[in-house]
Amino acid sequence: MAEFFAMGGYAWYVWPSYGIAAAVLIGLLVASVRGLRGQETTLKALEGARPRRRPRANTGNGTGDAAGRPAAGVEG
Repeated sequence: MAEFFAMGGYAWYVWPSYGIAAAVLIGLLVASVRGLRGQETTLKALEGARPRRRPRANTGNGTGDAAGRPAAGVEG
């Protein structure tokens, strides 16, 4: 087992590189989670600040839009 950890004499290069790679990946994970939480906070603030829109009126006949204009390909 000790020979495995010695890596044939290259342990001084291999283990620090594993440590640096792990630190970078953990740092990226932390930065991503912080960024996500910040964006979610910003989104909640923006959604809370905008006025509510009224839903569109529905004509009910299915042949046009809410303003009474005929749909494409439908003749009145």
